[in-house]
Amino acid sequence: MICWKRSLISLKQNKIYSLLGLAMRGRNLVSGEFQTEDAVKKGSAMLVIVAEDASANTKKLFHDKCSYYEVPVYEYGTKEELGWAIGRNLRSSVGVCDAGLADALIKQLEANLPG
Repeated sequence: MICWKRSLISLKQNKIYSLLGLAMRGRNLVSGEFQTEDAVKKGSAMLVIVAEDASANTKKLFHDKCSYYEVPVYEYGTKEELGWAIGRNLRSSVGVCDAGLADALIKQLEANLPG
């Protein structure tokens, strides 16, 4: 139980998860494979985040689609963490549909890259 509380505290302090929650509350976020893929195809997704523990097929699908439609895609967090951040169950992918929030998230994601 203590480990869970510690992980929740670190999630609450994480700027990326905070921005995802903000996007969800503002209805500027789609989640789940089908909705995210649809947003990429329609051109409404400005950024896609795929969970690090998503299946290899899911990762390949989004890397290929996002490359074709020129949408930035990042792998970050786990399915559980992404879901928790937006107030849902497990989510393997989310799409941000607001340019300002996408830019803020990209800056945070780039800052968290190793190296």
